Amino acid sequence: MFNTIKTATLSALVGLGTLAAIPVAHADSIYLGFGNNNEPRVGVYSGDDDGYRRERDWRRRGCSPDRALDKAERMGLHRVRIVDVSRRTVKVAGRQYGDRVVVVFANERGCPVIYR
Repeated sequence: MFNTIKTATLSALVGLGTLAAIPVAHADSIYLGFGNNNEPRVGVYSGDDDGYRRERDWRRRGCSPDRALDKAERMGLHRVRIVDVSRRTVKVAGRQYGDRVVVVFANERGCPVIYR
């Protein structure tokens, strides 16, 4: 009886090992997992969800006023505020070394500086 259980267990392990070695079109679409410290699940899993969001965020296309404010603060401006937002530009005003400074960002991806 014990030999039968050993044989069945060994056969199952060999079968799962060959299943994991089958070439698949996407390398991460099927995998064999015996669990780890954080996740004690055991089995064969399919799918390519690795936790990374692949949906495109269309709001990140241009330069939002919040991103322009963040970039102006990283440039060293204090007490920054939005002065004007148009279709092509985002204008931010603030203080640097005691002087009033106006920075104009293009309303494009990455908020490039047009005028300082």
